Amino acid sequence: MNTKNLIPLKELSTHYEVEMSFFSQLDEYGLIEIAKVKESLYISEETVTLVEKIVRMHHELHLNFEGIDVALNLLGQIQELRQELITTQNRLRRYEDPDQSHFE
Repeated sequence: MNTKNLIPLKELSTHYEVEMSFFSQLDEYGLIEIAKVKESLYISEETVTLVEKIVRMHHELHLNFEGIDVALNLLGQIQELRQELITTQNRLRRYEDPDQSHFE
């Protein structure tokens, strides 16, 4: 397997000052996916942003893994609702704008 787009967990563990078991538990909770390549553990580059968010929640808010899971789910729902609101507002503007023709 090509490790070009993978980040070694040992580097992240050192960088974020967390134990390797922290990442194992995140994997067990289904919050991240760990790839094993030749006895080394990695995550994808796309997952790093999520890991940063999780580490901040864990360190700054002192959330456990269950709390992190709940917080991430709520943040996802908020993002979906924001997108729905934007879509609805854009539709509403079409009907409120007197310069727009309704027969386009």
